[in-house]
Amino acid sequence: MPYYIQRLYNICKASFSSDGPISDEALEKVRAMLDKIKPSDVGLEQDAQLVRAWSGSVPERNGSRQSLPPIKYLHLHESDSFSIGIFCMPPSSIIPLHNHPGMTVLSKLVYGSMHVKSYDWVDTVAPIDPLQARPAKLVKDDEMTAPCPTTILYPTSGGNIHCFGAITPCAIFDILSPPYSSENGRHCTYFRKSSRRDLPGELELDGTTVSNIAWLEEFQPPDNFVIRRGSYKGPVIRT
Repeated sequence: MPYYIQRLYNICKASFSSDGPISDEALEKVRAMLDKIKPSDVGLEQDAQLVRAWSGSVPERNGSRQSLPPIKYLHLHESDSFSIGIFCMPPSSIIPLHNHPGMTVLSKLVYGSMHVKSYDWVDTVAPIDPLQARPAKLVKDDEMTAPCPTTILYPTSGGNIHCFGAITPCAIFDILSPPYSSENGRHCTYFRKSSRRDLPGELELDGTTVSNIAWLEEFQPPDNFVIRRGSYKGPVIRT
């Protein structure tokens, strides 16, 4: 029988098009398969063992905290229809709020613990000015510890704008369909909460009060936010 990662790739290839998942049933097949992933399936068994040995503190040298290693991205595959990759995050590292325009994303925590916060845009009648803060409703604000179920976000629901904060060393397996593409208008944009104090925490929409509103504005992440390409050491995917 083919390696797990090959079977997952085969299901993805049959389930995604350049417009995203071909059906809800196809997406469910990918989710069910991704739910079964283990660190050993993608060459991360040694990394996962670090979590068991992790003491909960960041090492210090001469009384000051050592700089953390960068977040690593392990690239497994990308086509017009989908991309597969793994983010390996050291403890206390953060991937800021970012969006996935027009994309469906399956995320699975392979090992470790992390904090996830996610939002969806609130539809407003006013025209959208990218330089102004936009209202978004809170979807999720939780800690996750592996093993836990696969999460799915959709183009306009499920928490399309999210951020990750590593509590322990952790790894997130991501499948994006379709993948980011500047040519097709699918840029990765980063956001932060607006510092303005005059923006409401609730909005009236179609006669319904929407609470837990955050006003998000675009921003450039700080220079110390670095994601480096890492080396994938799992079984090779045959395309």
